[in-house]
Amino acid sequence: MGDTAPDRTANPSDRGSETGGKFPRSVRLLRHADFEQVYKQGRRHFSPHMTVFYLRRETGEGLRVGLTVGRVLGGAVDRNRIKRRMREAVRLRRPGLMKAVDVVINPKKSVLKVQFPELLAEIQRAFEVIHKKLS
Repeated sequence: MGDTAPDRTANPSDRGSETGGKFPRSVRLLRHADFEQVYKQGRRHFSPHMTVFYLRRETGEGLRVGLTVGRVLGGAVDRNRIKRRMREAVRLRRPGLMKAVDVVINPKKSVLKVQFPELLAEIQRAFEVIHKKLS
């Protein structure tokens, strides 16, 4: 599949989180009700390999991210691979200081084939758009 794996030798200061390479529960969107609220009340950002929904929260602080990878994207192996790639891209590009916002990312099947640096750039662009629109 070529150069699809993340670059493990990347500069640690480029990472979007100070959590030492983790994706902790505090930055994840977990409850079904939170996902539904983002879908119903939030705004959308479309990009070639994903659709990003986002909604500013009234309380709390920082960014919370959720992923939805439905069965239409393939079998369990493909869906899990998509989730791993997306989590890693979000972890590497998650902005440190951002307003209280919930983000739900719906990847497309093309995420499996896209080069990882391109996926990182797309996630970065999405976070920049969200920051700009909410400012």
